[in-house]
Amino acid sequence: MPPQLQNGLNFSAKVIQGTLDSLPQVVRAFVENSVRLCQPDHIHICDGSEGENQQLLDQMEGEGMIRKLRKLSNCWLALTDPRDVARIESKTVIVTQEQRDTVPVPKTGLSQLGRWMSEEDFEKAFKARFPGCMKGRTMYVIPFSMGPLGSPLSKIGVELTDSPYVVTSMRIMTRMGTAVLEALGDGEFVKCLHSVGCPLPLKKPLVNNWPCNPELTLIAHLPDRREIISFGSGYGGNSLLGKKCFALRMASRLAKEEGWLAEHMLILGITNPKGQKKYFAAAFPSACGKTNLAMMNPSLPGWKIECVGDDIAWMKFDQQGNLRAINPENGFFGVAPGTSVKTNPNAIKTIQKNTIFTNVAETSDGDIYWEGIDQPLAPGIKITSWKNKEWTPQDGEPCAHPNSRFCTPASQCPIIDPAWESPEGVPIEGIIFGGRRPAGVPLVYEAASWQHGVFVGAAMRSEATAAAEHQGKVIMHDPFAMRPFFGYNFGRYLAHWLSMAQRPGAKLPKIFHVNWFRKDKDGRFLWPGFGENSRVLEWMFNRISGEAGAKITPIGLIPEEGALNLTGLGDIDTEELFHISKEFWEKEAEDIQQYLEEQVNADLPAGIEREVLALKQRVSQM
Repeated sequence: MPPQLQNGLNFSAKVIQGTLDSLPQVVRAFVENSVRLCQPDHIHICDGSEGENQQLLDQMEGEGMIRKLRKLSNCWLALTDPRDVARIESKTVIVTQEQRDTVPVPKTGLSQLGRWMSEEDFEKAFKARFPGCMKGRTMYVIPFSMGPLGSPLSKIGVELTDSPYVVTSMRIMTRMGTAVLEALGDGEFVKCLHSVGCPLPLKKPLVNNWPCNPELTLIAHLPDRREIISFGSGYGGNSLLGKKCFALRMASRLAKEEGWLAEHMLILGITNPKGQKKYFAAAFPSACGKTNLAMMNPSLPGWKIECVGDDIAWMKFDQQGNLRAINPENGFFGVAPGTSVKTNPNAIKTIQKNTIFTNVAETSDGDIYWEGIDQPLAPGIKITSWKNKEWTPQDGEPCAHPNSRFCTPASQCPIIDPAWESPEGVPIEGIIFGGRRPAGVPLVYEAASWQHGVFVGAAMRSEATAAAEHQGKVIMHDPFAMRPFFGYNFGRYLAHWLSMAQRPGAKLPKIFHVNWFRKDKDGRFLWPGFGENSRVLEWMFNRISGEAGAKITPIGLIPEEGALNLTGLGDIDTEELFHISKEFWEKEAEDIQQYLEEQVNADLPAGIEREVLALKQRVSQM
């Protein structure tokens, strides 16, 4: 095969690593069509090797796109253009023939449960962006597996990108390289096309040597064609297309078709002092302590927690009726601010090597820094902020972006679960929902049934966070912590969850709701949180084993007197922590009902409607 790809445009791209002949036919056709469209100068077929990774890191350092952090081992810092710092929900769309396949039709206004784009509008948007978008650049071909290679629960994708930052990050976040192509053969894969949207020569100078095109950013999912197409952003989930785009939006649609669940959930294993072990999956919106829980050091003597994953769970019932889960990712893409030796010692240990940091601050001796890192600086050490300026605490703005990240290999986590790459997945016995609720919601309660539990997930609400564009402390509805990630109509998603109860022989996990963030009247947290959350997990563990008492309340089952182990905790106001106010819950039930009727409208399953009415009835009788 000659090193040129010719077409009628008198255009050629040179293959600088790998050969097109080595690609499965289906992948080669995808690459050749995309080359004709995007017109890169070079094609680099990624092998996933350490040598390739080092070469790309060195290349980015030479271009000023990343800096080496001298104090850490093989760690790097990228500072983005300040216009490219977060997921952009307003520019993230699902493209289907019918709008209702993507989102329920709300009673009034716009849907808050995803954004639909018509096929015609997408074609126009695509044609306005992609032709010639990679001129002067290299197209990298990234074959990747979501989940352990060869697991029956895993799926394969191929991402084409013109960003070396994406290649090095995808190598951390997925299983990536030649072995994936061998496993794929001529099988099915999800096509992922990404461009930063900055063909060379540049029309205007880059900010921070970070190529992006914020005016034209668009992240589109075409589930019927198994394609993800992203333009204009080089950041995070907008460009690492295995993450939210594939693992949640595309996978939730595949899961609906194939009878499994793709969820925004951590997975942890917890072992009691007798050596008995159970696995939990837990869904929290961003900034609710998800990574902290996944990597917790339990405060209870003799208990052990191990991490399978901190963000995404793919779950499927096996032939014995157990709900089996894998973490489809290979790394952690964690929010940096607030991560410290106190809040998450295991995360701090994980990120000491082979990590790419984005938009954190840097110390003058080559270390990382951010709000809440809780590490005293040695005398004379200066800080450079994420905006690449010298920074002091008096500046009045954060040194690290609130959504700054670390991208780090999961295998480096000191408490990674021995079965985290098990092809058959780990058996889930408990599912936890939660949110950041300063008032009204007790520390923990258990759903009375599977159907009630699905309603609890649908009714989740939490204070807004920095991972998306929302500002301030408003309480937002975030059902299943999936609001920005549904790959199809949320009403049908609820029906899919409810249908799990009809599966012959299914051993349904117990479902719980937690709230670590309730405050007293002076604004102080009522619960110490962090490692002490293991006490709540202990109660759940014992509930599943049938060994812990609970009392019935209008909203679910809470620990009975003495069932929650508070030994050594000092003064905890359990009355306030578990108080269920009639007034609060009347309003809560009303808000939930209004939201579901307004947003899910005609697609709301009758089973959920019944749960809303039953909650209102129980609360009215308090």
